[in-house]
Amino acid sequence: MSDSSKTRLRRTFSTNRVVQEQENERKEKAQHVDKPCHQHTDSLFSSTSGFSNYRGLINLCIVLLVLSNGRVALENLIKYGLLVNPMYWVRLFVFQGPTDWPCAALFLCINVFLLGAFFLEKLLSKKTISESTGNALHVINLAVIICLPAAIVLSVHPNPVFSSMVLGLHTIAFLKLISYITVNKWCREYLQSKKFKKTRLKSTSCLNTADDSKDEAPNGFEEKKYVEYPNNLNLNDFYYFMIAPTLCYELNFPRSARIRKRFLIKRLLEMVILSQVLLGLLQQWMFPTINNSMKPFHNSDYLSSMERLLKLAIPNHILWLIFFYWFFHSCLNVVAELLCFGDREFYKDWWNSQSITAFWSSWNIPVHKWARRHLYLPMVKSGYDKTMSSVAVFLVSAFFHEYLVSVPLRMFRVWAFMGMLGQVPFAIITSKWLNGHLSNMALWLSLIIGQPLATLMYVHDYYVIHHLHADVIPST
Repeated sequence: MSDSSKTRLRRTFSTNRVVQEQENERKEKAQHVDKPCHQHTDSLFSSTSGFSNYRGLINLCIVLLVLSNGRVALENLIKYGLLVNPMYWVRLFVFQGPTDWPCAALFLCINVFLLGAFFLEKLLSKKTISESTGNALHVINLAVIICLPAAIVLSVHPNPVFSSMVLGLHTIAFLKLISYITVNKWCREYLQSKKFKKTRLKSTSCLNTADDSKDEAPNGFEEKKYVEYPNNLNLNDFYYFMIAPTLCYELNFPRSARIRKRFLIKRLLEMVILSQVLLGLLQQWMFPTINNSMKPFHNSDYLSSMERLLKLAIPNHILWLIFFYWFFHSCLNVVAELLCFGDREFYKDWWNSQSITAFWSSWNIPVHKWARRHLYLPMVKSGYDKTMSSVAVFLVSAFFHEYLVSVPLRMFRVWAFMGMLGQVPFAIITSKWLNGHLSNMALWLSLIIGQPLATLMYVHDYYVIHHLHADVIPST
């Protein structure tokens, strides 16, 4: 193509572009002239506007939260210096004194009670002993599991943190054994009655059916060969259940096809890192605030006590959230992955709960399933109404909350017990007067204020009894 042809082509393109721009400008002017300036429109913050994109405001709240807590952290560091000392926790958990040795022995002695329950089930399956005799022996064994560690802690006076861990282990074993005993009893009743009850069959997995064996497991999980009673009564099956991250026993658990190494490594890193963050924040943030709160509480200085409570609420809640993720997501997933345990629903979206009952049925699924399966539904089937059954669940939960706090501290103030029972009227009030977002906000407020209040109550009473003329938290 010659230079003159190229020049004419460029001029043609330039002319067309100018004409197109002029036409667009003319249309825009015509639109501005024709379009009315005002029309029926609601403000964006009005509920009738249909607008819902508040991401910028949420980002603002996050920035303000980070800045405000960053200022508090900087103030804490300037006032107290660096308090984090890993050796404090090593001395606390590893280098135990003679008073802690009985608690260490209880970690091993728990196998005596576990094996006792297992062999009782073996005898019952062979009809060597009667059902009434087996039930009586099971009750004695379960009572010893709960009472023996409490008696030792109250008599020996070990470290409260270490003894609380021991009591927690025995509580878990207690709940697991109840489920193990109950499910095996259901299986024996089924075999004796020779009646096929489909609903109970699926819940206990007593026997296998052709339809169930053909079902394919979702999400890469595969079903193993079904086990029937009494073939489940072996030590491998028993200890698998005792270690598995669940409180409800079944003869056939959903199993994953393999161990996902990348997923396991992520959860292990979370366990290690978040545990160090938790311990560090306890030393740096919680301990000084709790120590400084004892004098106003002891002197009944209500305004100062309220100020200390609000100051403690934020770090306490942050630690609680970190602990929730560390335990229910990281730790339980590590155990489940190592055991190829398929059911990973350890929690639901409790943060969206609009009532106390919805929260308690969402944030700790293993306990919720146990309470519903072995306490709530049996009471309903026995003729109790749902309200009475729900109150019974809260009573049992309140007992174990108090058991895990008061016994290690060697004092009985029932603050945890009353706090759990207080959830019942609070749930009734919020369900009657509040709904939607307001009910969710009331739930968050109860979590943020209730926990540090109970913490200060217990620490204050412990301070008065044991450390009236010393620091509440030992020096780190």
